Amino acid sequence: MRKYLWAFVAVTVVAVAVVVALTLRGLTNLGADSGSGSGSDSASDFGSDSDSDSGSGSGSDSVTGAWPKSETSPDPSPESSLSPGPSRTCVGTRPVRGLPTLDDNSPMYRVADHIDKLAAGGYATVYTGMAVNNETQTLDVWRVPSARFDADVCGAALKGVTVRLHDTDISRKSLDKLFDRVTDDMSRWDGTFQMREVGVDERGFVLVGVDDPDTARPIVEKAYGEEDGRYIKVEHVDQASALTG
Repeated sequence: MRKYLWAFVAVTVVAVAVVVALTLRGLTNLGADSGSGSGSDSASDFGSDSDSDSGSGSGSDSVTGAWPKSETSPDPSPESSLSPGPSRTCVGTRPVRGLPTLDDNSPMYRVADHIDKLAAGGYATVYTGMAVNNETQTLDVWRVPSARFDADVCGAALKGVTVRLHDTDISRKSLDKLFDRVTDDMSRWDGTFQMREVGVDERGFVLVGVDDPDTARPIVEKAYGEEDGRYIKVEHVDQASALTG
């Protein structure tokens, strides 16, 4: 009887040892699986984001292949104090044949001509002015913010041409009226200061060149009032020149 009892005890001890060993092994594997799974998920997520970005970029290129890409960028111009950086930049990707050929066959001037036509059409109260840069094939366009105007301008941007859109709060039509008022006063203050030139600046103001800006500035600001005076920039010029609107 004692023999069988010891045999039973031995079997029980072995069974318990096996169960403990299996339990420890299971816990070890579970920890390894958990760590491995976490790393795998992170890598998978990272790869997914990367693939998503890559796919998105590729998809964007294929969808907008005939249209310009738009981005925001700072204005490197040293005159940025007078003209803030662009609110939108369009890099043209439209085929050059997308606009009529001009005499010089330049894509940039084709786009400029198209913008001029837009300004003369339904956007007279939006368009302010435009400047061209032959070296960089860049057009700087100042306008009263308009989603429709921006879409028409950027939609016409040809490959190799960059269009930078700047915000103003006055149209060229209104600037021309102010220009006419100021030119009518060219000799009004003779004897106090000499107004030597008047012109419309595409950035959204009327430039007045005088011999003595410190004397002229407060007089001009008072004469045209606060509302119109903020669109007049008084600067010194050495002599009169043919500056017009």
